[in-house]
Amino acid sequence: MKIIRDDPLIVSLQKIIRTAVKILSVLMTFVILWGVADVIWLIYQRLSETPTFLLSISDILETFGAFMAVLIAIEIFINITVYLREETIHVKIVIATALVAIARKVIVLDFEKITSDYIWATAGVILSLVIGYWLISLKGKDILSEEEKTEIKKK
Repeated sequence: MKIIRDDPLIVSLQKIIRTAVKILSVLMTFVILWGVADVIWLIYQRLSETPTFLLSISDILETFGAFMAVLIAIEIFINITVYLREETIHVKIVIATALVAIARKVIVLDFEKITSDYIWATAGVILSLVIGYWLISLKGKDILSEEEKTEIKKK
């Protein structure tokens, strides 16, 4: 079945989707600002507790986790704005966002409370994402040499 681009229903639905994506971008901006405020509040609370101006390792890891959550929200916002500009989902950016998210998870892991299976599964996810990112990066590069290209053209 051939999709007709001038179909009024499809055009209307595309406008609705575009409006929904714009609303998501506005909401994500609020989430980012809220996250920044949360990081500021978290740091203030930790530094004002006794002993004053000292952070424990768990406080530092909690702060890193909050920072990473804001960075993930920023990455998602970038995904949304790229989609608005180009009306396509860039898999490379999505995978990069997933890598940031899994990095956050690894940073805040409590190794005393998790099993080795969980660590292996996390390693598998990271390896899969890195390989996917690498393969997508290769796609954008010119892999074949000039000689190989002329060889293919001759055939």
